[in-house]
Amino acid sequence: MNSLVATSRNFRHAARLLGLDSKLEKSLLIPFREVKVECTIPKDDGTLVSYVGFRIQHDNARGPMKGGIRYHPEVDPDEVNALAQLMTWKTAVADIPYGGAKGGIGCAPGELSISELERLTRVFTQKIHDLIGSHIDVPAPDMGTNSQTMAWILDEYSKFHGYSPAVVTGKPIVLGGSLGREAATGRGVVYATEALLAEFGKSVSGLTFVIQGFGNVGSWAAQLIHEKGGKVIALGDVSGAIKNPNGIDIPALIKHRAAGGVLKDFEGVDVMDSKELLLHECDVLIPCALGGVLNRENAADVRAKYIIEAANHPSDPEADEILSKKGVVILPDIYSNAGGVIVSYFEWVQNIQGFMWDEDKVNMELQKYMMKAFDNIKSMCKTHNCSLRMGAFTLGVNRVARATLLRGWEA
Repeated sequence: MNSLVATSRNFRHAARLLGLDSKLEKSLLIPFREVKVECTIPKDDGTLVSYVGFRIQHDNARGPMKGGIRYHPEVDPDEVNALAQLMTWKTAVADIPYGGAKGGIGCAPGELSISELERLTRVFTQKIHDLIGSHIDVPAPDMGTNSQTMAWILDEYSKFHGYSPAVVTGKPIVLGGSLGREAATGRGVVYATEALLAEFGKSVSGLTFVIQGFGNVGSWAAQLIHEKGGKVIALGDVSGAIKNPNGIDIPALIKHRAAGGVLKDFEGVDVMDSKELLLHECDVLIPCALGGVLNRENAADVRAKYIIEAANHPSDPEADEILSKKGVVILPDIYSNAGGVIVSYFEWVQNIQGFMWDEDKVNMELQKYMMKAFDNIKSMCKTHNCSLRMGAFTLGVNRVARATLLRGWEA
């Protein structure tokens, strides 16, 4: 099931539980604005090439729209639409004053030089500069983009509107980026895990973890779990998967990776089949990579007790049903991986105030927001007698619906 169908299905289920008016329900699903632009640039060899850029702005009832910009050759409009919608519910679950958006350019960033990427980013910004802004729509990095991309957007946007650091988040620190932003999603995943485990009288210390994906989110989550006494017994990325029943030495693995090493060459571990990773016996499974990895084909064979969704949409609805029947507790993505957007909000706040925070304050506030959101999800689960996923969806959808009604959506 693709992510747009799955997201819409979860939304409709939440709308039914909340008893939303059918017209309001329909209006909440329809994006506020979809923008498509042609970005033509000269390549380094002098030839002209054109790329399609777009921005889907889903909802702004609760505040400026917020969401990443991805550079990828197969940017799927359906997936981006789903991710824009998910951002609307995710920001509402976290109770930060944003709506959802998403966008990108259909290109292969690895095949472009730095100067070509810069020209492409600047042309894209020129085409959409009047549709983004610190109180309209605030982009951030996503797949294939990074803090440098945000620096170029900030610079190009500022040529039209004056110095505006709050127009993007995920910037380099020297241009107004926030301390703690790089680790924020992984750290938020760990705070979410602690909140869930505490419900069952457990803590990270002494439990076994399997992590799929060892990029920014997975590596930070693994590092913080290791520091808190948890045992990461298996992990994998695109290069392969490794395991050690006594726990993998995460700090040593991070050094190995930083030196250009791949997982399978790391000492003190056994190489395993990547397909077995999600089915490996453990207390907590954390998928941090692609969407749809847990589906009706493999869900019945999952042996984890808890699943923390650090990736976007890692579990298909069919997998959800199978896992729930087995008694597996799933912490949904729209809560689990909200740490990144929460600290993006802190960055935006710091930029608007012109007053920067130290890293301890960022982490302390992040923990506060994650814990408060978990308590709110729990109370929705109690009210509607539903799963954690539906608890999160009803919480997010209810907040957006309420804001929409109060603003006078039919006016």
